[in-house]
Amino acid sequence: MGWDPPEECLYVALNNTLRAIDRQNALRPWYLYLRLFLNALFRLPLLAVTAYRGVKLDLSRRYIEGETIVWWGFSSCTTSVGVLKSEMFLGKTGNRTMFNIHCKTARDIRKHSFYPVEDEVLLMAATQFKVMGSLDQGNLHIIQLEETTPRHPLLQPVPIIGSLSTYSNPPSDSTAASFDISTEKSKTHSNKSQIDTHGAAASNTKKTGINSITGQMFNVKISASINE
Repeated sequence: MGWDPPEECLYVALNNTLRAIDRQNALRPWYLYLRLFLNALFRLPLLAVTAYRGVKLDLSRRYIEGETIVWWGFSSCTTSVGVLKSEMFLGKTGNRTMFNIHCKTARDIRKHSFYPVEDEVLLMAATQFKVMGSLDQGNLHIIQLEETTPRHPLLQPVPIIGSLSTYSNPPSDSTAASFDISTEKSKTHSNKSQIDTHGAAASNTKKTGINSITGQMFNVKISASINE
């Protein structure tokens, strides 16, 4: 899902769309791809592990102990903390943030990763966390997250019944009708004012193995970092 230039690759484009405030409309061109992609992901081994993710920015002010946040995009992590030493990830100098994540629903993608030695796992879109604590080590900021179960789950498996219909160019109205995107109200940390946020697109038809991102959560802090 990645290629050069990075800002134009599929992974970046999809995550940018998932994080958009108007994701309800922005995700429409992605519906068919998400149907296939999520069906495949939910067939991969489920892991309850401690995972790590690093970003070369100071994000400590955005993660307040005790608050709940949501990472709307798909997040690549590693189960081997030593992997973050690479300059591709955390590196050894400058402002950096390392996330120590206690996961419940990580997907094991090592056999499908271009770099299998990185012990890569994938966190699903719209994964919810509670900020358990943080540690400031000068230029290195360590944030401890624990995956939590939403009051209204954002991803719910739908059993596959029958076979999928294949369309080379499905009508826009029929495609949109098979996806359920709900809106939610969320207070931002910066100004406490309410803004509209939306769950990602997913099919709610019984003939697809897609999962419904309902987006019906309350009082959820939305992390604005590029790390989501």
